[in-house]
Amino acid sequence: MRFDERFIEELKARLRPSDIIGRTVKLKRQGREYVGLSPFSKEKSPSFFVNDDKGFFHDFSSGKHGDVISFLQETERLSFVEAVSRLAAEAGMQLPAEDPQAAEREQKRQGLADWMDLAQKWFAANLRRNVGKAAREYLEKRGLPEDQWERFGLGYAPNDREGLKAALIQRGARPGDLVEAGLLIAPEGGGQPYDRFRDRLMFPILDARGRIVSFGGRAMNPDDRAKYLNGPETSLFHKGATLYGLPEARRILGVEKRGEQGIVVVEGYMDVIACQRAGIAAVAPMGTALTEEQMGLLWRTSAEPTLCFDGDGAGQRAAARTVERALPLLKPERSFQFVTLSGGLDPDDMLREKGAAALREAMQQTVPFSKKLFEKECFDVGALDTPEKEASLLVRLRKAAATIADPDLSKTYKDYLVGAFYQLVRPTEQEKKQAHRVIYRDRKARQAQAIMDVTPEARLAAKSLSQAPKPIMSAVIEGLISYPSIISERAEVLGTQSFGDPDLDRLLGDLVRITYDVSSMSDGLLRSRLRALGHDGILKRVDRTASIAHAPFLETGISLEEAEKSLRRAIDALLQALALNRALTELKRDADFDLVTFGGLKGQRDALERYISSGEIWTDSEMTVH
Repeated sequence: MRFDERFIEELKARLRPSDIIGRTVKLKRQGREYVGLSPFSKEKSPSFFVNDDKGFFHDFSSGKHGDVISFLQETERLSFVEAVSRLAAEAGMQLPAEDPQAAEREQKRQGLADWMDLAQKWFAANLRRNVGKAAREYLEKRGLPEDQWERFGLGYAPNDREGLKAALIQRGARPGDLVEAGLLIAPEGGGQPYDRFRDRLMFPILDARGRIVSFGGRAMNPDDRAKYLNGPETSLFHKGATLYGLPEARRILGVEKRGEQGIVVVEGYMDVIACQRAGIAAVAPMGTALTEEQMGLLWRTSAEPTLCFDGDGAGQRAAARTVERALPLLKPERSFQFVTLSGGLDPDDMLREKGAAALREAMQQTVPFSKKLFEKECFDVGALDTPEKEASLLVRLRKAAATIADPDLSKTYKDYLVGAFYQLVRPTEQEKKQAHRVIYRDRKARQAQAIMDVTPEARLAAKSLSQAPKPIMSAVIEGLISYPSIISERAEVLGTQSFGDPDLDRLLGDLVRITYDVSSMSDGLLRSRLRALGHDGILKRVDRTASIAHAPFLETGISLEEAEKSLRRAIDALLQALALNRALTELKRDADFDLVTFGGLKGQRDALERYISSGEIWTDSEMTVH
């Protein structure tokens, strides 16, 4: 809509800035001006001035300056058209029509809007009458005091098919207009229209300009098929382009200085009311996932709105749909962040149980859009227990990044998502150790049982490892070089195993990789490839120390079947021994672990080791150590 200069000047001439601004800023007369505390910054001494004669305001603390239109734009986050439309309604001025048809449509919409206002007044009156007793009790149960009902325009629709219809027709309404406004339902098979909302707590739905365009109703009867019912699409109400609570949220952002976090999106009417009572600028979609139009409204208000969905399945599905829909629209200067309240609470529950301060604090615990996207894709793929699933996740992450229209942001997201993928599936040694610390700290009882469940052979190997780690490890590596088919069987475990010796770890890693690339390779060729990769020194050390272990699978004359069987048992025992030693080491290092408990576990291990009389992995019952 276009406004000419004459219209704007006449509009401002009809309104006194001190009247409009004085509704949100407490002003005092000072000579020919009015003065008050700045609505744009925190201050103790007034530096905000309004001059009716010149038609402007000036704020010395923030440097902001303008007229009543720009004041509404700043404080309530309205667009220019929205601010002019609001002020024109107050001044009693008809908005200029672009053509006769547009003027006719505007006049029609205004007529319907008048009936919406009267309907809200009728609902509000019923809430305080005897017929609204159940609705009042419900609001009291939900902790919403009576002095807040008018602020949010709450009301009650009695269980009467023609209660509202009769009240509005008595004031001159035509049934057809009330059907068009969504207040009545016209039966498909013919017959008289009847009230759409019956026995429901009523919530008026306002558009961005603050006009009532529809209603939402909560059923008082628990057996009602629809717990919440919104009005239908009309010439006034477009569900996908409307956010419940937007005018009040803009006021909170502009006047109550809650703009640091920005606007918050929650799921229901009562959640919006709870947040706004706590000073949080909250809105809600009309029972569906956010549309592109609603996202545009949010981004006009905040650069990074916060989306707060319930932690249940429905809430998380709504969050996932929002991520998918928002992804192509992201830009460096506009995104979303996410909040999931703990304990399964929604904002209304948290306000009643923990108070406004706790709710505001919870809303600050946000997760960025990028992390939420990564979590969503991981959830959709499921457990990454096969290479195929890992590859599937990587493909999904790259496709998601490519969905972003902004090329620079798309590339940045790709780098982040792929990096997060490799961090997840290929953690660093430090991350592995940290994960072990967390696991052992939280599972003391299971640690004790795990030590008791280790086989006698593994305990003997662990005892030997603590004295001379190289012979057992060297023997196993010699066995793997001699029988590389075993590597293929255990590649997944061996590829992530650490012996605590960097040279051995690198040798084992390359050994697994070489045999993965080439399925069949002779002993000599395998050794040659390892030397070419820089392992000549460690191979010589392995050759020198492997014989000390007296491993049967390295003896000459042993059959292939027996050698491989013995090597498998040796690998299993070695891995258990390494796990046992790591567990005990972590327990000892854990400052939270009970030293008495640790001493008891160590004593159990020592007693078990003394109880072992022989071991069948190695030729000798006790390993000879040099």
